[in-house]
Amino acid sequence: MSKTTTSLLVQGYEVVIGFETHAQLATQSKIFSRAATAFGAEPNTQACAVDLALPGTLPVMNREAVACAIRFGLAVGSHVAERSVFARKNYFYPDLPKGYQISQFEIPVVQGGAVSFFLGDEKKTVRLVRAHLEEDAGKSLHEDFIGQSGIDLNRAGTPLLEIVTEPDIRSSAEAVAYAKELHKIVTWIGICDGNMQEGSFRCDANVSVRKPGQPLGTRREIKNLNSFKFMQQAIDYEVRWQIEQIEDGHAIQQATVLFDPDSGETRAMRTKEDAADYRYFPDPDLPPLVIARDWVAQVQAAMPELPRAMAERFVAQYGLPEYDATTLTQSPAMAAYFETAAQASGQAKMASNWVMGEVSRRLNAEERGIAEAPVSAAQLGALLQRIADGTVSNNAAKQVMDALWSGEGASGQVQDARAQIDAVIEAKGLKQVSDSGAIEKIIDEVMAANAEMVAQFRAGKDKAFNALVGQVMKASKGKANPQQVNDLLRQKLG
Repeated sequence: MSKTTTSLLVQGYEVVIGFETHAQLATQSKIFSRAATAFGAEPNTQACAVDLALPGTLPVMNREAVACAIRFGLAVGSHVAERSVFARKNYFYPDLPKGYQISQFEIPVVQGGAVSFFLGDEKKTVRLVRAHLEEDAGKSLHEDFIGQSGIDLNRAGTPLLEIVTEPDIRSSAEAVAYAKELHKIVTWIGICDGNMQEGSFRCDANVSVRKPGQPLGTRREIKNLNSFKFMQQAIDYEVRWQIEQIEDGHAIQQATVLFDPDSGETRAMRTKEDAADYRYFPDPDLPPLVIARDWVAQVQAAMPELPRAMAERFVAQYGLPEYDATTLTQSPAMAAYFETAAQASGQAKMASNWVMGEVSRRLNAEERGIAEAPVSAAQLGALLQRIADGTVSNNAAKQVMDALWSGEGASGQVQDARAQIDAVIEAKGLKQVSDSGAIEKIIDEVMAANAEMVAQFRAGKDKAFNALVGQVMKASKGKANPQQVNDLLRQKLG
């Protein structure tokens, strides 16, 4: 167990959670056949003779699935095994035509490693036991048939990477933070599309409770958690249920349970099998998987900068707070957008604030990703430059953003981002007045018209100063440079 993990007690009990996550690998074909893996096809239209387990068929390893496993191993600091073995995991299920699933048991392809993430300000690390390659089973369909079930074998043979942790997680919040970080890693390195609704990223949580210092309790496995919201609800319910059972004098039985989002409860599906129940043995149709070290080196050379490393660089290079750096590295697209805007403007913190604020707010309202933002990163950078050099105020810049977002000023006649921004500022008359002579004239007029406020300020009432600043800004229609207004007004008030 992790010695660095801080325990949070629930009703005097320590919560212990381990995770098993199935990430569907982003290959064009299945792990042991050439059948397609695209989602949403008509039932049984993407299942070939190998997937159907017809007599005489033999599995052939998909090289790209192995490359995906290597990428993952490198991303989480694991050992990529020089030699790993495929096994037959034997069990009966109607959507498993062979009567066994090809998986890895004793020698997995990825061994060890860790996933680190922040929960609030606290850094957490969850150790990994392994990640192994396996094939998915088909799917039983119940809702379209009265008193019967249909079998769709489109998923049979879909390549999966099963990622297994040590029991290092101590709360539902920590579990969700781990799952989100893992989701970010597999999508960032391009091995999984991460679509939880389509089943591309499915989590199983092994949950148990114990009194502090006691041996591990009996775990129950919550299967197929396909949203972060349901994940937290399911774990919280399961923890409360187990504590109530123990307090009432009942022993916890090892079981596989499902979460019902409608009732918010978990319910037992079957007693939990142990490894011995599956009668694993090496698959005689597949030789050991041997991975040359130069292949690992080639994959390493092509790896992108990882999110945690990029966040640390953003802190060091741009002076960003840890929170900003972590938020901006949620996806490669967001990180690239920020970095382009920061470099174009020379205003890293301002770029961070705008990407996390104005840009994200608008995208969220329209349910769009940052790749679909109507305002380019270069345009944002040019706009931030104009705030920094005093051409426009922050409020005026938001009006420029409104115009660009709705398609104004994005004409193909003006290609340069800075020229586009300047054209919108000019067209809308948003240029900030920084001419001290012009500002002084407005201040003189405001002071003459508000003699009582001037007297109040000189009598020691600071609120009157803010009121006078407001009057000057109003008289200038918001165009006066606020800092200059403050400085010149204080001079004139003595």
